[in-house]
Amino acid sequence: MGGQRPFRQLSPFNFSRRATGEKDVAFKVLYCGICHSDLHTVKNEWGQTVYPVVPGHEIVGEATEVGSKVTKFKVGDRVGVECLVGSCHSCDNCTDNLENYCPKMVLTFGAKYHDGTITYGGYSDIMVADEHFIVRIPESLPLDAAAPLLCAGITVYSPLRYYGLDKPGLHVGVVGLGGLGHVAVKFAKALGAKVTVISTSPNKKKEAIEKLRADAFLVSREKDELQAAMGTMDGIIDYSICTIPSASINWSLEVSWKACAGWYFREAT
Repeated sequence: MGGQRPFRQLSPFNFSRRATGEKDVAFKVLYCGICHSDLHTVKNEWGQTVYPVVPGHEIVGEATEVGSKVTKFKVGDRVGVECLVGSCHSCDNCTDNLENYCPKMVLTFGAKYHDGTITYGGYSDIMVADEHFIVRIPESLPLDAAAPLLCAGITVYSPLRYYGLDKPGLHVGVVGLGGLGHVAVKFAKALGAKVTVISTSPNKKKEAIEKLRADAFLVSREKDELQAAMGTMDGIIDYSICTIPSASINWSLEVSWKACAGWYFREAT
């Protein structure tokens, strides 16, 4: 399939990875998570897909080859790579460890790499990436559980840390109990916070309280519940932009907005 035409079917696709460069790590792909971004791309719902496309950006496996100038990894290491595989390494954003803002950042799939080739993602047998974008997976963490942390995990962990919501004793609200919301509750609880889940779905209360160990649950369509909770939270991490229609919650009385690098953080008023 070629060009930007609608998705038709999934089918096998043979391609070759580039040779392992002096700063590259090659690894056998053992697990790769499924993010909704992959589905958007496969179906060309963002209007940017060029076929053939190989999605997958929560990729983990075992290193099979390392370049001559690689210093952080060796053959046999448990490694992973997420949604970035390249950047310029020299702009202000790169030098400040903010490669995701680099004007020349290279996404793991569907992007043009420095050598002009198109990147292909983790729904494949092997992966090759610059060691700068490779992470080590601890031996204590199962690889299948580690894969989603490379996208969903960092998406929730980063705003918790950036806005200081990672301190014991704080009260954190989590809007939306989808994939991101699940991980957000787990991280916030592990960091010592009191957690209130805010959802449009009353039937998720049991899962939130009993399985994920959230401390409280609010139904976002119940105005009285939200009104009673005003002023009780230190911050609200909102994933409703990904999981629920934004028009279903009227936040005008309850919160103020702060942008957070693609997520939204709402500071309780």
